[in-house]
This record gives sequence, C-alpha cells and structure tokens, in this order.
Amino acid sequence: MILVDFFRQTPIHARVAPFVIFVALTACQGQLVESSRYWIYALKTILGAWMIWAVRPAVEEMKWKFSVEALLVGVGVFVAWVGLDSLYPKLSEAGKPWNPNVEFGEGSPMAMAVIATRILGSSLIVPPIEEIFYRSFIYRYMVDQDFMKVGLSAKSWKALAITAGVFGFAHHEWLAGILCGLAYQWLVLRKGRLGDAITAHAITNFLLGIWVVWKGAWNFW
Repeated sequence: MILVDFFRQTPIHARVAPFVIFVALTACQGQLVESSRYWIYALKTILGAWMIWAVRPAVEEMKWKFSVEALLVGVGVFVAWVGLDSLYPKLSEAGKPWNPNVEFGEGSPMAMAVIATRILGSSLIVPPIEEIFYRSFIYRYMVDQDFMKVGLSAKSWKALAITAGVFGFAHHEWLAGILCGLAYQWLVLRKGRLGDAITAHAITNFLLGIWVVWKGAWNFW
C-alpha cells in the first residue's frame, strides 16, 4: 500500500508521521459537532493501531518491555499527575470537559463504549506513538541530526531538557508533563531501550483513565 510505503520510507517518516497524523486528528475533535470529539477519538484510535502495525518493521526499538522500574515510574507519574494538579497554573483555561456521560447519557451503552475506547486508546495506542516520536526521534535528533547512529542510552542534558520541555508543554498539565517526560526518558537512558518507557506510559495512562471514571475527574481527559 502507498501509505505503508510512505511510513516506512525513511527512519524519520516512521517515527514522525504517525505522531503528526494523530495530533492533527486530536485537533479536529469537537470542531465539527460536539459528538465529533468522541467519534474522531475512536477513528484516530483505530488509525493509530494501524499506523503502529505499519511502522513496526521500520522501528526495531518499538517493543514493549516490562520491568520493576517501568512499573514504579508508571505508577509514580500517575500519582504526580493527579497530586500536583491543584498546585500550579495550567497553560490555559480548561475547555468543556470530555464527558461521554453528558453526551450519551449516564451509564448508557454508548457512553460505556466511548469510555472503554478512550482507556484502551490512551493505554495501548498513545504510548508507542508518543514514545517513538519523543524518545526515539526528538531526543536522539537533539544529540545528532543523524539520529540513527545515536544509541538510546546516549546522555545529553540539552536533549533531555528540550525533549522533556516539548513533551510537557504539549499538555495542558505542563508541569506534570515535564516531570513525566523526564521520568520516561530516564527509563530509556537507564535501560538503553524504549520498551520500558512504553510500558510505564501505558501504566500511567491506564491508571489515569480508571481515576477519571472512578472520581469523575473528567478534566484530566
């Protein structure tokens, strides 16, 4: 397929194109009609899964790895994300909460399906796409533009600061995002592989999703 060939054309295509497409679709959520924030999310989740499949042969480091460190970082970032929320100003005023119970009815099958899609998407699709962009591409590109010759464990304070900053300010919760970026990058540097960061990212997002539903803390979504 033409798109598969495009994704696998160069190392940059494989690591950047899925992220750009994913972000573009995120920007479209809610721009058509109110319900579009939900069905576009479902669309980008399905497309995201396909893109991960498409680029996998070209991104050898995109392999999930479990470790005690990944578990601790994943849980620790979740605790920090929730615990710090009221302690610092956000980048902008929060928009309308992402709450499918309001749109489709409290506890309705559609609302439950949308919530499940959000949790699965943020836990299984977002981590690989973001980690190959930030940790496999951006960090290494900041070390050397010929990033493929840079090992995942290569240490650079400049690359660490820039990558964590870009990751942090891409989120409404910028401070938690920066700490999150530093923690995931630490895992990559410590292990010399990407998989632990993908796993930690998935754990954080899964726990956050459970917290959102349990506490009704829709502002985190």
